[in-house]
Amino acid sequence: MKRKHRKRRQRSQVIWVVMVVVLIAMVWSIYELFSPSVSAELTVPPIQKTAKPQEELSKRYKIVIDPGHGGKDPGAEGVSGNHERAYTLALSQKVFDLLQQEPMFEAYMTRTDDTFVHLEDRNQFAHDLDADALVSIHGNTYQDPGVSGTETYYYADDSIPFAREVHERLVEATGFRDRGVRKEGWKVLTGSNNLAILLEVGFLTNPGDEMEMLSESHQDRTAQGIVNGIKDYFANRED
Repeated sequence: MKRKHRKRRQRSQVIWVVMVVVLIAMVWSIYELFSPSVSAELTVPPIQKTAKPQEELSKRYKIVIDPGHGGKDPGAEGVSGNHERAYTLALSQKVFDLLQQEPMFEAYMTRTDDTFVHLEDRNQFAHDLDADALVSIHGNTYQDPGVSGTETYYYADDSIPFAREVHERLVEATGFRDRGVRKEGWKVLTGSNNLAILLEVGFLTNPGDEMEMLSESHQDRTAQGIVNGIKDYFANRED
């Protein structure tokens, strides 16, 4: 009797084990059916870096080019009878055009034709723009026609490094005698609250200087020299 009861109990245990195994197999099958495969795992897309606009990468410097004289103020009269106001406008326009091609600069001119502009208005123009620098362009004059060469003037001490950078490039471009960088109280300089220099490119009263200054090729070289000097100075400020 006991043996029969033991066999019956063992048979029941086997049945329960089989049922548990079958149940586990069914649950596993259902899980496999509805769970995502390994190949379909969710992937996090890489972070996209947005390039900064060019203007955010570096500062754009505002440069005001001031053609000396104009209109009723003709400036110096050259050996040929040509006046300084025409020369300064022609050269300034070339400098302006070159600066416009440089991404680091915004260029402006105090006059774009043969008109008279008060010195105070030239300064005010630069002030209103909050310009980084004012460059006034001139042709020199002297009673002795033998005097020649290139000069650069400043007034405020903080303009000295700027004056030196531009002057060095200007002398290279003109090929004229280097008459140095000097301090002078010209009104266009003393009335400025930003970097300000005045360039006396050469002497219109010197036959050799004037002949070069009035030539297109010399103006092109001179304009490029001025721009190179401006670039040298502001590039060094970004280092």
